Formats: sequence, structure tokens, C-alpha cells
Amino acid sequence: MLSSASFTLTKIKLQALNITDVSLAVIGHYGKAVTDLSLISLPNVSEKGFWVMGNGHGLQKLKSFAVTSCRGVTDLGLEAVGKGCPNLKQLCLHKCAFLSDKGLVSFAKTASSLESLQLEECHRITQFGFFGSLLNCGAKLKAISLVNCYGIKDLNLGLPSILPCKSLRLLSIRNCPGFGDASLAALGKLCPQLQHVELSGLHGISDAGFLPLLETREAGLVKVNLSGCVNLSDKAVCIMADLHGWTLEMLNLERCKISDASLVAIAKNCQLLSDLDVSKCAITDSGIAALARSNQIKLQILSMSGCSKVSDKSMPSLRKLGQTLLGLNLQKCKAISSSTVDLLVEQLWRCDILF
Repeated sequence: MLSSASFTLTKIKLQALNITDVSLAVIGHYGKAVTDLSLISLPNVSEKGFWVMGNGHGLQKLKSFAVTSCRGVTDLGLEAVGKGCPNLKQLCLHKCAFLSDKGLVSFAKTASSLESLQLEECHRITQFGFFGSLLNCGAKLKAISLVNCYGIKDLNLGLPSILPCKSLRLLSIRNCPGFGDASLAALGKLCPQLQHVELSGLHGISDAGFLPLLETREAGLVKVNLSGCVNLSDKAVCIMADLHGWTLEMLNLERCKISDASLVAIAKNCQLLSDLDVSKCAITDSGIAALARSNQIKLQILSMSGCSKVSDKSMPSLRKLGQTLLGLNLQKCKAISSSTVDLLVEQLWRCDILF
């Protein structure tokens, strides 16, 4: 199939097949038009298959490469792919148990066209591999994502004085328990042009690590997701609103340790904010009133699920905010009665209300 469609086949997805290294060798030789390659759960493919595929010099047009649960992804195999795919822009590695820091850094040194790197459940990757890939990737890297990687530990690496990674715009760290303040502060210095930041489920992040990230920005933050960062407080949110309110469009503070003080700062500074999530936070009617009093904020989405201190007293404020709202989440707001919800549904007819 591959040999007969060598110049026309552009996308390949192989999942849960009994193929061996031979098939990857064929892809590496005949995949001259392939731009997207996805390999999932191929138990009989070894390191040799990935090495031969990378050295086949046929994947010159490959732009997107995704691998899930393939034991053949080793340091040697990934380095060969990096060398053999000069136009690779996106790499996604999921459950690659045998890949270590050495292989990731070696790949980064050769992947000069890489724009996006995603690592999920790659538990042998540590801080050294993560920062090493940032330091060695080319000037085109725009996005990096780290999800459920338990090998990450919060170490003060003492990074050398080097040129910052000014191309990176998106950083996503989700559910990596070892990622903490020291790592975040180092990232702030290394990546001054970040605009989209997702730090979700990181209990090791506090104001001490987040503030350096805020203060070293050369560009304003646009989208920030801090859901599950239970040790971030009003101080961090107020400073973020002050420094980045002029660009901030989306903010998720679910389960953060904040109060009405954060909502007051948001109402005062975040005139472009359209999407705000304060679910399971200790906000009250006073905070909602502060949002409603603002003449500049025009929220389209407001999520306040599980805010037990918000009551029926917020009805006038929610009605005013409803002039621009398209979505309102009031689930598990136990102090808001069903009659108040019924009135809101009736009056805010253009708004989708969850309750």
C-alpha cells in the first residue's frame, strides 16, 4: 500500500496492529508525501523500527508525529526521528515509558522546525529533560505541554545565563505533582513572551513562584488557567490583574484560595475579560456586586459553581451582568434559591444558565 501510494498518501494512523519494525522501515522509505503520522499501541515495534524509520530519509514532509504506548520510543529511536524529519512541527508523546531526558534533549537539538511539544505520562522525563528541551529547541517553538508526568521534581536547577526562549507563547503544565515554585520562577525568566498559561492541578505552586512569572513578562497574558492551584491567593490574582488586566481575556481560578478582593481587582483592571471561572472559591455577594458595578468589564461566560457564599442577594448583580452574558454556571450554589434561578432564566433569555 505504501509503496504504491508513495507520492499521494499524506496521513497514516496505525493503531493496535501486530505490525513489526519492517512496517516502520517501509514508512521511513516510502512515506515521501506523509505529513501526519500517528502510531498507537504497537507492541511488536521495537527501538530498531523507530531508528530505521528515522534514518530512511523518506519522511522529509512530515509535520505532525504522535505516538502513544509504543515501547519502541527510546532515546535512540526519538533522536533518529528528529534527524530524519527536518520539517517536523508538532510532536506528541503519550505513555512512552522508555524515553528519558537524554533522548528528549537530543531530539530537541535536531528538531529545528518544531513548534509544539506535548508530553503526557512520560514518567522518566524530569526537570532536566523539560528545561533541556526548552533550551535546545529552535527559535520556532511556540507551545509546550506537560501532562501527568510524575518524574518531574521541583529542583532549583540554577540555569546558566543564556538567551531566553522568546518564541514560546503557550505553556501548559497539568497534574504534575512535583512541579513547584522553583520550576515556575525559572520558566518566568526563560520564557518572557508567554501569553497563554495553563497551570492546572499544581498544589506545589504558590504566590512565591507565580509572581516572578507575572513580573518578567514582556508581553501581556491573554489566557490563564490556574484551576486546582489551591495555594494561590488574592495577592497573586490582584498583581496579575494590575500587570496584565489590559490583555487578559480568559481567567480560570477554580478552587484557588481567593476572596472578593480578587474580584474587585478584576473588575477594576480587566476590561477585555470575557470568560471568568471562580468555581469553588470563597467569594460572596460583595464580590459579584463589584463585578456588576464595573462599567468596563463585559463578561460573556461566568462560572461560579460551588460558591456556597453567593446567595439570592446577588440577583440584581447577576441581572446586570446578564446584559452581556451568554453562559452562567450556578451549579451547587446552595444559597441561591430555585425561585431566583427561575427569575434569572426568565429575564436572561439569551443566556444559557446551568443550575
